[in-house]
Amino acid sequence: MRIDIVFDTVCPWCFVGKRRLTDALALRPGVPVAVHYHPFLLNPDMPAGGIDRTVYLERKFGGAHRARRVLEAVSMAAQGTGVTFRFDAIRRMPSSVDSHRLLRVAQEQGVIGPAMDRVFAAFFQDGRDIGDRAVLYAVAREVGLSEALLDAEFARTAGIAEIMAANGRAHAMGISGVPSFIFNGSYAIAGAQEPDVLLRLIDLALETEVRDPVTVR
Repeated sequence: MRIDIVFDTVCPWCFVGKRRLTDALALRPGVPVAVHYHPFLLNPDMPAGGIDRTVYLERKFGGAHRARRVLEAVSMAAQGTGVTFRFDAIRRMPSSVDSHRLLRVAQEQGVIGPAMDRVFAAFFQDGRDIGDRAVLYAVAREVGLSEALLDAEFARTAGIAEIMAANGRAHAMGISGVPSFIFNGSYAIAGAQEPDVLLRLIDLALETEVRDPVTVR
């Protein structure tokens, strides 16, 4: 089974959604799965150096009170997934472009799952600035990626444009929120759905063959 996941590294719901997908797949241990991850930018106009986190939240949610309510809802949803958010540790809202570039390398090297978990944990649990390349190099070392591979990625002049293009393709497909999951190119659902909901989509995709599946590239 092919599963395409569209996500952003600064999206807390994506962290929860990835864990819930893992839980759902654990209930179908005999199903071979190929998971493909695709970048989405919640903040495509974010400056490369990011901005103050408090300023960002107030702009996005219209005030500290509303922002707090949203983050509390995410924390409640994470219960039972093994994810504990430490939103109070985050000082800057980063651009997510370079973290997606790190994960592109990780996907090529076959360690996308662990690398994605580490990027999420670095930001949402450790409060580290994942827009800072020093942090990304540290994450790469933690999952066994060589600095040379990351050097080569960051040296590519087309790297940023490719992330922007992937974001554009996601929007062109009608994806406006993340995480979004596409199963075997035929069934899609958005949001950090409960494992039982994802499991129903997995089973449906296994039972149904689509002649011309839609695949995120």
